[in-house]
Amino acid sequence: MDLGLKGKVAIVTGTGRKGAMGETIALALANEGVNIACVDIVIEGAEEIAKGIAESTGVKTMAVKADQSDREQVKDAVAKINAELGPVDILVNNAAMMGPAERIEKMELSNWKAMVQINLDGPYYWIREVWNTMVEKEFGRIINISSIAGVMGGFGQANYSASKAGVIALAKTAALEGARKGITANAVTLGVVRTGQAAEKGDAAERLRMRIAMRKYGEPTDVANIVTYLASEKAGYITGQDIHVMGGIDLFTF
Repeated sequence: MDLGLKGKVAIVTGTGRKGAMGETIALALANEGVNIACVDIVIEGAEEIAKGIAESTGVKTMAVKADQSDREQVKDAVAKINAELGPVDILVNNAAMMGPAERIEKMELSNWKAMVQINLDGPYYWIREVWNTMVEKEFGRIINISSIAGVMGGFGQANYSASKAGVIALAKTAALEGARKGITANAVTLGVVRTGQAAEKGDAAERLRMRIAMRKYGEPTDVANIVTYLASEKAGYITGQDIHVMGGIDLFTF
């Protein structure tokens, strides 16, 4: 099925680690003919991924270093992407951080601020910087990656949960403001996805797996598939939605 994406330009943030979500999303889009800007604070990883995607798919790619908690770095990154690849059609706000668990009353204020700056301020900065060109082209796709913690909370994760709830609301607001301008915006909210970071062995991992209705962790490709569809012409009437890719962990399971 032709998704109508050939020749489009996408920013995928958080593409600095092999085998993780950002790379998988970027590759899925590239397989549909999308030119890809791989953005990460670790430029070496982004460069390796961008090179690999270009070699395997033939699309244009570039690697851009940016700390998305810094608006000026985001502005500079978008300017570079516009100059090299062209105006951005698709923005995937994937980059985020997750810190150690800290109860509300014990959380260092600096940890609260750092999480919000990266996980919520960052996506806002990216949206702000690509917005005008999307309006001019009368086409834009914004996809914010959120987490189950953003809809169910997370013990010891007040900063992470709040920031991930925020990107859902941010997507809904962007959907409202972009609805008559050819721009759609949606959130894709994840349960437990196998990214190479999560511990997958031991009693805690087994208890977590048993909470999932499907009794298995998600794969990065499960996320990439829905992101690619939402980025496409086929999804032009889907906006302001929070789509759960969780295998049923958010269902009443026993």
